[in-house]
This record gives sequence, C-alpha cells and structure tokens, in this order.
Amino acid sequence: MSSEQALAEAYGHCEAVTRAEAANFFYGIRLLARERRRAICAVYAFARRVDDIGDGELSREEKLRLLDAEDAALAAVERGGGSTAGADPVMVALADAYRSFPLPHGALGELIEGVRMDVAGATYEQFEELVLYCRCVAGAIGRVCLAIFGLRDESVVGRAVAERLADELGVAMQLTNILRDVREDAENGRVYLPAEDLRRFAVLTEGERRSPPEVLAALACGDARGDGDGDGGKLGGEGTGPQALPALVRFEADRAREWFERGIQLTALLDRRSAASVLAMAGIYRRLLERIAADPEQAVRTRMSLPAREKAWVAARGMIGGGA
Repeated sequence: MSSEQALAEAYGHCEAVTRAEAANFFYGIRLLARERRRAICAVYAFARRVDDIGDGELSREEKLRLLDAEDAALAAVERGGGSTAGADPVMVALADAYRSFPLPHGALGELIEGVRMDVAGATYEQFEELVLYCRCVAGAIGRVCLAIFGLRDESVVGRAVAERLADELGVAMQLTNILRDVREDAENGRVYLPAEDLRRFAVLTEGERRSPPEVLAALACGDARGDGDGDGGKLGGEGTGPQALPALVRFEADRAREWFERGIQLTALLDRRSAASVLAMAGIYRRLLERIAADPEQAVRTRMSLPAREKAWVAARGMIGGGA
C-alpha cells in the first residue's frame, strides 16, 4: 500500500469515528473544505480515544498508564516523528494534520491532563475550578480547531483574540455537555456541578458529602435538604424542595448562555465556510441547552439530544449565515 493510500485510509477511519461518535460535531465540520474537515476529524478521533480511556472500566492505574502512552505518542507527533506511527490510523492522520496546519503544541496535552483529572476523581468546589477543567477538555480543542479554520485576520493580535473566543466557546459547549450528561456522569462516579451550587440550591447542606449516585437521586426526586433559609431561599424560594432541580439547571444554563454569547463572536473573525461550521456546531449545542433548561427532569432521567432533522436544519442555517 502506498503512503498516499495509507493516509487516505487513516483519514477515512477518523472520519468514520467522528460521524459515529459525535453527530453534533460532524454536522458542523461537514461544511468545511475536505482538507480542513479531515484534519478536524483526526483531532476528534484522538480526543475520542483519550476520553474513552477515562470513561472506560479499567483500573485507575491502567487508565493512567494508557494516558501516559497517548501523551508519549502525541509528543512524538509534535516533534515531527508521527510519520512512523505504524498501523495506528489515528496517529497517522494526526501527524499529517500537524504537518498541514499550525496546530498549537501542548493543547491536546491539556486534554489528556483534563482526563487525568477525571481518572483521579476530581471534584469542583467553585465554578472557577470547573472552568479550568472545561478549558482543558474543550477550550483546548477549540484552540486546535481554530488553527485549522481560516481566519480573516492572521495577525498576531487577530489570532490572539480568536484563540480567546474559541476557548470561551469551548467552555460553553462543555458546560452544555455537563448538563446533558448528569445521569451518565453520576453513574460513572462523577459530579461536575460545583459543590457551592449544589448547596446554593439545597441539594447539599453545608459540610455534607454525598456520593455521585446519591446526588443524582436527590436531583431526580427533588430531595433538597434546605428549608428556604439558605442561599436557595434568597433566590426567590426556587432552590428548595421539588423546585431545586429546575432552578439549578436554569442557573447553570444561564452561565452557559453567557459563555456562548461571548464565544460566538468568533464567527466574525473566520472565513465564510469556517464561520458556517462554527455556527452550525454552536447552534446545535445551544438548542440542546435550551431543550435541557426547558425540561430539567428529563435531563436527569435520560441523555437528551436533538432529532437529526433539527440538527440538519440548524446546520443549514449556519451555511447561509443565519442565527443559531
């Protein structure tokens, strides 16, 4: 098999992974030119592999060993040695993406570090701590994708502004993922919602610790511990009793909307097709966020998503430059 055939097969593998595992993402990137779409699929396939390690059922020690191996393979690619990546299609394609586009070194390493935090069982007391995690696992991907997109202003200042906005849009999308995956994450032993917010809405009392399944059960049953005199009561009484879940989700959704409003300004800095791609992806995630905010109880019962027809409609609006 020629090197060109091997590369085509490697990219084909990455595109198949992206199409199968990230429908929201794929609806957006399919608007890109072929070379850019292939490169982003290579980035996604690598990110998917790293995420799967963190979400798998292996022991903590084995997960960390595998993450170290991915970190070493990534370092080889970033040094320019990825062309000898053997039969691993993801690394073959990723190495070519690094050769073809100025992907920022270290960004995908931040993703690995974020997954290490998951494996270590990190919890988040304050929202600012959660933002740091989101910047690792999603903001970093946004910055990598930005290197593949076309910018209207390639100056140092223009790229710096675009990187900041890409990072903020990544945080917005990750916050949406966290609300979407509350049940799945709790079943995997994780609660990403900040403890200060769980106390604010009386899901936890001061000094109380609950396991992730217990937090999930409290949300699902409206088992808030507050009596209306805590922070939840100060928010108009919505943070207590059976109203704890809707109030909490509205509160977190409002935060995500603020990050979306800032991050979506990135589209003004991109060329037309790249802007259309971002509008499609961000639009799908934002509509999903609104769906979750409108029915928090269902979000706790099951993983919510948009119908394929609705995703296609949002993507089409992105193509013509419509609002999300």
